[in-house]
Amino acid sequence: MDLKTATALRRLRLVSGPEAISFLLLLVCSVLKRTTDFNAVPVMGAIHGILFVLYVLFWADAWNRAKWPLGTAALYFVLSVLPTGGFFAERKLKREAENAVIASRARQEGVVNA
Repeated sequence: MDLKTATALRRLRLVSGPEAISFLLLLVCSVLKRTTDFNAVPVMGAIHGILFVLYVLFWADAWNRAKWPLGTAALYFVLSVLPTGGFFAERKLKREAENAVIASRARQEGVVNA
């Protein structure tokens, strides 16, 4: 993988955590709306919606650049619609981006795997 691929993975990773947090907060706001007079669902829904759209855009870019198999791409998408899935995606993407940077630097230095 090249540095552009690593950048795409990093972008996806950086939005996955806030997207997961906003999803959990939206769930809490939904419960509070039904049990109290507190209604932050419109605000939290908008914030989560923006973060989810960013996640999907960055996911599509990472899928295109990293040339993921369909199963890997589907896994990252499914993780985005699970309440805590973004945290798992973030951890997995961090490892994948680090490996991409290491591979890119090794190619630049002319190191070949035996």
